[in-house]
This record gives sequence, structure tokens and C-alpha cells, in this order.
Amino acid sequence: MTSRPILVTAALLGALAVVLGAFGAHALRDALDEKSLAIWQTAVDYQFRHVLALLAAGLLARAQANRAITFAAVAFVAGIVLFSGSLYALALGAPRFVGAITPLGGAAFIAGWLALAWSALRRADS
Repeated sequence: MTSRPILVTAALLGALAVVLGAFGAHALRDALDEKSLAIWQTAVDYQFRHVLALLAAGLLARAQANRAITFAAVAFVAGIVLFSGSLYALALGAPRFVGAITPLGGAAFIAGWLALAWSALRRADS
């Protein structure tokens, strides 16, 4: 995968994180209880942090595209969808079983970080 789709995805998910953060702070402030707002904020925080990781993967892909970086990018996107997406749903009142999806997203985040580490280690050896 080239860097362009990774960078475009990072930019779009970053914009979405800002929109969702503002939506939570303004539109949902009076509609949700404090616990639900905290869940929403956690989703936004993790989305934005991993958008930055995705951005880093895209920039690395420009310099040294390899399967590990591509895997990391896909894992970060999957993590955002599964982890943050399930938290957004829970904050809005989804059934509790949706919370079972959240750890899958966390595992995807971890896999993405490990893939970046693998890529860096392999690059250092060459």
C-alpha cells in the first residue's frame, strides 16, 4: 500500500475525531450523563491518538513502504472502528454486549504498535 491512502485516511479520521469531540462537548453535554460523556471522551481520545499513529505510519510508508507498516495502518484503522466505535455506541445507549467489541479494538491497536516496532527493527538490520 502506498502512503497516500494511509495519509488520506488519517486526515479524514482526524477531522472526524474533532467533529465527534465537539459533538460530545456541545450537543451531547445535556443529553448524556457524566459516565456516558466520559466514555465518549475516551473514544475521542483514543481515536485521535491513533490517528496520529496512522499519520506516522503514512509518513513512514513514504520512506520505506513494507508489509509491517501497511499492517500497522490497517490495524490502527480497525482499532479506531472497533475500540472507539464501540465506545461511541455504548455512550449513546447501545446494549452492554457491544462492550465485548472494545477489547478487539484494543488488541488491534497493540498489533499496530507492534508492527511499527517490527518494521523499525527490520529497517535497523538492513
